[in-house]
Amino acid sequence: MSSPRTSDVLVIGGGIIGLVTAWRAAQRGFATAVVDPAPGGGAAQVAAGMLAAVTELHHGEQTLLGLNLASARRYPEFAAELTELTGHDLGYRRCGTLAVALDSDDRAHLRELHALQQQSGLESEWLSGRECRRLEPLLAPGVRGGLRVDGDHQIDPRRLTGALVAACERVGVTFHRVRAERLSVVGERAAGVVTRDGSALDAGQVVLAGGSLSGRLAGVPQDVLPPVRPVKGQVLRLTVPPRYAPFLSRTVRAVVRGSQVYLVPRENGELVVGATSEELGWDTTVTAGGVYGLLRDAHELVPGITELPLTETRAGLRPGSPDNAPLLGPTELAGLLLATGHYRNGVLLTPVTGDAMAHALATGELPDEARPFTPRRFGATALSEQPA
Repeated sequence: MSSPRTSDVLVIGGGIIGLVTAWRAAQRGFATAVVDPAPGGGAAQVAAGMLAAVTELHHGEQTLLGLNLASARRYPEFAAELTELTGHDLGYRRCGTLAVALDSDDRAHLRELHALQQQSGLESEWLSGRECRRLEPLLAPGVRGGLRVDGDHQIDPRRLTGALVAACERVGVTFHRVRAERLSVVGERAAGVVTRDGSALDAGQVVLAGGSLSGRLAGVPQDVLPPVRPVKGQVLRLTVPPRYAPFLSRTVRAVVRGSQVYLVPRENGELVVGATSEELGWDTTVTAGGVYGLLRDAHELVPGITELPLTETRAGLRPGSPDNAPLLGPTELAGLLLATGHYRNGVLLTPVTGDAMAHALATGELPDEARPFTPRRFGATALSEQPA
């Protein structure tokens, strides 16, 4: 084993959450390092980048809604700061979202969602099918109604991730491009990691931000191992040729035969279509059925989509948690903090997660808005029930 290298903060995982944590920690003056074989990878490479606090609202998730809204409010300033520092265009668009219904059942579901949004003090406007088609002329004639949400925006997660890597480099974050094999625990305190090549990386504090892999790090005591599982999502990317532009002016989403589908148009002509939600363990195979289902549902929404070139198919793993909300901040093991379990809201929650983790690293406590998401909310039973 090589001689140890020491940092104040060591972040395990160089995905979008690990990177924003490292960036904000370094800005606070911590000597910060990230250990990941390929920084900038992870679920964000597959994500569509919807910043959809309002249209992603689900019954029973009002506490998470507060965190989502807090992060959405920070996005304009966050994106501007990151672009100014790095010069990277993040593909941040305040284009709004249109959620539509294709049949009477979908329409009833959207009406319920609209009522919940109104009860929660959120801004959304009910539109008739004709009004939806006036906004987006390529929508299918069968659209029965929809919700216009101007406050739900989008960003390109791949550009965002690249900018975060550059931001970390600008503020002096060290990258160890190797896999973390085992957490080092010395005197009942997290003290660093041992990497696959046998190196010991010592640290004053360790942040486990490994996405869906966070529950698989060796050496983490069972009673603090995060209850995170992989949830597979398949996504397609198409290209809108200039002759078809403008294709869609905003994100369009719907429930078709009980499955969620969304179309996210980028300014560069890319159109992202997703996403399946499959509990299949660690499988990341792109399947014919997944591609077919997405294209079929997208075609029912926007028939013209079948004329577009299909340029990419990908599958990734979202880090799901028992209550679909993230695990943030200190654990019962001194020196070990978590930043994982963001499930379908990782891109949206990037700004608030970075701020919350930097605060926790500096003070030992989460800020008020993040306290409901402490890992300590799960009892020993939940923490010991790990996915196979």
